[in-house]
Amino acid sequence: MSVRSTPSPKRIKRKGPNNSDQTPKVDLIIIHANELVTMDSTYGVPRTGLDMKNLAIIQDGAIAISRNSIIFVGTTQELIANFPPSQETIIIDATNRLVTPGFIDPHTHIIFDGTRENELEMKLAGKSYLEILESGGGIIKTVKATREAPLAQLIKNGKLILDRMMEYGTTTIETKSGYGLDTENEIKSLLAAKELDLEHPIDIISTFLGAHAVPPEYDGKTDEYVEVIISEMIPRIAKEELAEFCDVFCEEGIFSIDQTKKILLTAIKYGMKPQIHIDEIVDTNGAFLASELKAVQVGHMLKSNDNGLEALKKTKIIATLLPGTPFCLMMNEYAPARKIIDMGIPIALATDLNPNCWTESMQMIIALACYHMKLSPAEALTAATINAACAIERQEEIGSLEVGKKADIIVFGVPNHSFLPYQFGVNLVSKVIKNGKVVVDFD
Repeated sequence: MSVRSTPSPKRIKRKGPNNSDQTPKVDLIIIHANELVTMDSTYGVPRTGLDMKNLAIIQDGAIAISRNSIIFVGTTQELIANFPPSQETIIIDATNRLVTPGFIDPHTHIIFDGTRENELEMKLAGKSYLEILESGGGIIKTVKATREAPLAQLIKNGKLILDRMMEYGTTTIETKSGYGLDTENEIKSLLAAKELDLEHPIDIISTFLGAHAVPPEYDGKTDEYVEVIISEMIPRIAKEELAEFCDVFCEEGIFSIDQTKKILLTAIKYGMKPQIHIDEIVDTNGAFLASELKAVQVGHMLKSNDNGLEALKKTKIIATLLPGTPFCLMMNEYAPARKIIDMGIPIALATDLNPNCWTESMQMIIALACYHMKLSPAEALTAATINAACAIERQEEIGSLEVGKKADIIVFGVPNHSFLPYQFGVNLVSKVIKNGKVVVDFD
């Protein structure tokens, strides 16, 4: 196996493949895919309801790539007739293999230091997430370690995580701050994410999550901490252009609906787009607030009530479901995915990678979504690609295999998409292509 550390295209100025009157040079082709899952936008962007099962599959499928973009999608016969390969063209034979868009992980927390493997024993003893937090574990333990870590260490940690994500087929992520919980350390975390975006092949979209928890120095003074977020953190982060989104952990005992609204309205004023962690542990009516603020996505949603879900449906907010979290917390309850889909709300899937829920594998998340939330393999794959792109507003660039989009592609060593949840606990990836370059090769 090789993971190729090719120079990030974000540091290289590139012209688009069609900026010339000449036929674009074909740099790489994939031919004879048993299933080429295109996620063609004809069937909805984002996909909802029954359309989530429509993967727009091409049998004996083929793709042609020029530089970092897709220039052809169709059958192998059509590709060879229209774009005959040259001696320089890289040819990937995907006979009896599955080819899909690269996975998009729209909710992660990869910028941190320290580990919390000892908390597994506490969970096994019956301790809840909030009880672990109150005992000095959880987020607060990670905050202490992250504050003490230099910027270079956070970048090093993040690179190791990104390398593993890429090996499992992820090509774009959203990641949040939230383990600094003071102005300088939140900025440090976002600077780490920004540098990783420049250095690593994976594209990284940054979110400010200063309202992840109340730091120890503000224990019992949450309103004062909220004031620091809105008067110090948000203005500085906006001025330095360190985050596209702003998120809040809206939960009983953490940040209330009123506090969440105050933070997000300030973020919107400064040009950040809102998203919210809602209704993970109790129903706070967070879905109504998300609807009112027109959040781009909401996360968790284990406890959201039907009226709140109806409000989300009307505003077409992406419901990002995180089955890894209740799995790690040993909960019996997962987000009501079937109800959410049947109501016509678009869903995405994400790892929620963090020190409490540490998995880099979107393949694992697809399996959990099928086994615990009753998604079909097709619905889960849709939620991990085109709908996940919508959750970070990148659907015009990624999430499907269409002409003009980025060449972010996975070649799996299995014949069809049903294998993704069926053969679980192993890495089914054969190759990963990011921006037209092979960055992972297990063959």
